[in-house]
Amino acid sequence: MQKLQLYIEGQRIDLFKDETVSITQTIQNVKDIDKVFTSFTKTFSVPASKVNNILFKHFYNYDIVNGFDARLKKPAQIELNSLPYKTGRIKLEGVDLKNNLPYLYRITFFGNTVELPDVLGDDKLGALAFAGSDYDLTYSPAQIENYLENDLTATNPNIIAPLITHTQRLFYDSVSHVNGTGNLYAHGGGGGSNFHGVKWNELKYAVRLYAIIEEIETRYSAANGYEFPIVFSRDFFNENNPEFNNLYMWLHRKSGSVEPASQVTSYITPIGPYVLSSGAIAAQVSGLGFFINSFYTTYPNSVGNWEVDFQTLNTTDPYRFIISLNGTTIYTSPFEVTGSFTFNQNPSLTGGNYLISIQHTEPIVFSSVTISIDGIRYRGPNGTISYTDVLTATNVSAQKVFTFLVPEQIPDVTIMSFLTGLFKTFNLVAYVNDVNTIVVRPLEAKAGTANYSYYTSADIDGNDAPVNYDISSYIDVTKSQVNSALPYREIKYQYAGLGTYLAKQHEQLSGTGWGSLNYIGGTSSGGQGGINYNAVSRVYNVAVPFEHFKYERLLNAANSNTTTIQWGYSVNENQQPYIGQPLIFYGVHQTGGSTTPIRFLEDASNFSDIDSYWIPSNSLYLDPAVGTENINFGLELNEYTGASGFDETLFNNYHSEYIIDIFNESRRITKVSAFLPLRILYNFKLNDTFTINSRNYIINSITTNLQTGKSDMELLNKV
Repeated sequence: MQKLQLYIEGQRIDLFKDETVSITQTIQNVKDIDKVFTSFTKTFSVPASKVNNILFKHFYNYDIVNGFDARLKKPAQIELNSLPYKTGRIKLEGVDLKNNLPYLYRITFFGNTVELPDVLGDDKLGALAFAGSDYDLTYSPAQIENYLENDLTATNPNIIAPLITHTQRLFYDSVSHVNGTGNLYAHGGGGGSNFHGVKWNELKYAVRLYAIIEEIETRYSAANGYEFPIVFSRDFFNENNPEFNNLYMWLHRKSGSVEPASQVTSYITPIGPYVLSSGAIAAQVSGLGFFINSFYTTYPNSVGNWEVDFQTLNTTDPYRFIISLNGTTIYTSPFEVTGSFTFNQNPSLTGGNYLISIQHTEPIVFSSVTISIDGIRYRGPNGTISYTDVLTATNVSAQKVFTFLVPEQIPDVTIMSFLTGLFKTFNLVAYVNDVNTIVVRPLEAKAGTANYSYYTSADIDGNDAPVNYDISSYIDVTKSQVNSALPYREIKYQYAGLGTYLAKQHEQLSGTGWGSLNYIGGTSSGGQGGINYNAVSRVYNVAVPFEHFKYERLLNAANSNTTTIQWGYSVNENQQPYIGQPLIFYGVHQTGGSTTPIRFLEDASNFSDIDSYWIPSNSLYLDPAVGTENINFGLELNEYTGASGFDETLFNNYHSEYIIDIFNESRRITKVSAFLPLRILYNFKLNDTFTINSRNYIINSITTNLQTGKSDMELLNKV
C-alpha cells in the first residue's frame, strides 16, 4: 500500500482508510476523437472528521455565516509517499448525513486543464477588449480602402479588409462598364460610366486568429484578477507558424451591412480640408478647419459677419450645422435643413482653431462648402481696411462614419466554441505544464516536419519529449484483453457552415460538402475502400463550428483571361445576405495587381483604382510550388489555380496518421493491469510509449488506484 495524502489550499484532509482513490487520464480516446481539453477527474468521499468539518466549515449547517463556498473550486494537491503527484482543483459536491449527523463529504478532484471551461464559462468573443492602436478603426471609405489595399503586416498585422462582399455580386469585364454594377475593371476615361466597382460599404474588416488568442490571454490574466490566468504555449499558436498565423476571422456579426453600436443614432462629419481661395488676413487653413489669430478679433481690429454656404448634390436628407472652437462645441443649429443652405447667424469669432461639422443620419455629398469671413483691420494713421477671407472645400463626402468596435462586430459565439473549433480543425491537444502554461500541440506530426507534435517531439521549449518505458516485468499476466480498436465504420469531417451560394452549388453538383471528407476504412493501411465493417457505430461526425466558403477567381468576361482577383460572396442559395457560422480564411495580399487593378467606389461620385488588395483563400499559398497547405479536410480543386495538387489538407497534415492507424487491420486495444513503480507513476506522460514483451504501445487511457498502485490501462499497439 502506498501512502496517499490530499491537500486543499495547503491543508491536509483526512481520508477513509478503505476508500479507493483512483485517477483516470486520457489525452485522445479512439472512442471520442474530438474530445479536447482532457485531463483527469475523480469523485470520491472523505470522512466528516473534526479536521474535515473545520476545513469545509461545517457545510451541512445552513446557519453558518461566511461558510465554505461550494460554488468555487479550491487548489488541491495529491501526494504519494509524501512526494507531489498531481495538482489540480477540488470541488465540494455535498454532504451525506446519518441520523441527522454528517457522515462524509463528496468531493471531485479536477486536473488543471479542465479548468479552462470554468474560467471562460459562457463568455463570448465580444467579451474581449481588442483595445489599442491596432483596433482604432472607423468604418469609412478611407479606412476600408487602406485596409483593403495596403500590406499592413509591418505596422498592424491584426486587421485587414478582404475582398468579401455581403450583398454585391462582383465580376470583371474589360468591355462592359455600366454604372452601379459590381464590375471591378478599372476603365479609363471620364464620364459617369466610370462609377462602378466594389462599393466600400460592401466590405468588412477581419481579425487575425493569433490576435484573438492574445486577447484571450489578456482578458483572463493575473493583471485582471484571475488566480489561474490563461497562458497558451507558442507551439501551435505561434507567429512563426504560417498555417495558423495567416488565418483570419471575418468580422461578420450580422448578415448584410455593418451596423454601428446601438447607441449611435447619427453621425458627425467634419468638413474639410479647405483652400484659402481669396484673402489671407485673419483666417488660415489648419487641418480640416481654420485658425483665427486673436490679433484680428481684438480691438481696434474686429471680425464681423461670417457665413457658411453648403452646396449639396441631389440629396433630400437632413443635416445640422455644428461649430467647435479648440475642440469644444460652441454652436449647434437648432433646426435641420435639407439641400443647399447658407448659415449666417453664427456666433462671434474669437481667436482659436475652428472646425465646421455636420450632424446627419444618411450619407450626404457636397459639391462645395464655402466659408466667408468679413473683417476690419486697423492700420493706424492710414485708417482701416475691410477684407473678406474665403475658404473653400470641394467634393466633401459625409458618410456614415462610426467607430468600428471589434467586440461589437466579431461573430456572436463563445470563446470556448472558438477554441474547441480550432482544436477539432487542427487535431490539437492541450495539457498544463509545471508552470501552469496550457501547452497546445498538434496530436501528430505534419508530414516532413516535427511541428512540435505531441507524439513525436518535444514542445517548443524542449520539454515533454516522448519517452519509452519497458513495463514488461510489472504486468499482471493473470488477466488481460485484446479487442478490436475499430469503434465505427466511417468518419465524416466537415464544416458546420456550408450555406453560401457557391458552397451549396458545389454540394448539389458533387453530392459532397465543400471541403468535407468521408473517411471509410478499407485496406490494411486505411484508405477509402468502403468495406462494410461490423463496427459498433456506423458513422462518427467531426463538425467544426466555422463557415467554409468556396471562393471564386474572376475571369475577364470579355475574353475569359484569368485575373489576380479572388473574392468571397456571403449570400445564400437565393443570393440574399447570409450570416452563417464564423468564417475563417487565409488572407493573401496580392501585390502584382498592376496587371489587374480593381475599382473601389468611395461614394456615388468618387472612386479609386487599387493595384494591390487582400483576397480570401482556403489555401495558405496560391502557388503550389511554394506550398499546398489548405484548410479543406478533403482534396478539392484549388479555386485560384484550378489544380488538384493542393494535397496538404487538414486531414492529410493533422488527422490521417492517427485515423489510418485506427482502421489498420493489425490495430488492437490491449487492456492490461500493471503495478508500475513510483519512478514511472511520477514521471510518465500521456505521449510516452510503453513496451511489453518487445512490442510498443501508445496510451489510450490509464486508471491508477493511488493506494494500491495498480494501473488499469488501455493501450494501442503501434503498427
